[in-house]
Amino acid sequence: MSDPAKVRRHAERVRELVASVVRSQIKDPRLGMITITDARITADLRDATVFYTVLGDAVAQADTAAALESAKGLLRSTVGKALGLRHSPTLTFVLDDVQDQVKHIDDLLAAARNADAEVQRLAARAEYAGEAQPYRVDDEDDDETDETAEAADVTESPRGGEAR
Repeated sequence: MSDPAKVRRHAERVRELVASVVRSQIKDPRLGMITITDARITADLRDATVFYTVLGDAVAQADTAAALESAKGLLRSTVGKALGLRHSPTLTFVLDDVQDQVKHIDDLLAAARNADAEVQRLAARAEYAGEAQPYRVDDEDDDETDETAEAADVTESPRGGEAR
């Protein structure tokens, strides 16, 4: 097994190399507006997965995937020579659907904002089911209980006097 730092460096290098070759050497007309977003390589440095995004619709994405598949040999040989490894890693291209996920998350956040606004609107018109103060506090009752407590403290002693 390789050092994780070495694996990360190789993955970053694979991403840079593939982006450079796609930009400068591949002249396939099916290749659309492509961006290489990430590359991951296994710990044994034999398999690399390259993530990419394509600007356009499903047809442009399919055409770009076909162009990358046809240029896979050129890309693999270029990566293998540049990395200087004993075995050139096999390349797998995966369409990175970040844009779709971002749109989905934005839709979820908008729905949550609308639900929060609806709750706030309903809360503004809400009234208590019972009284506003469910625990009664009567000032008159407090005065009577204080007098009763003082009277209970003052009791008569068996010898006829008051004791405290």
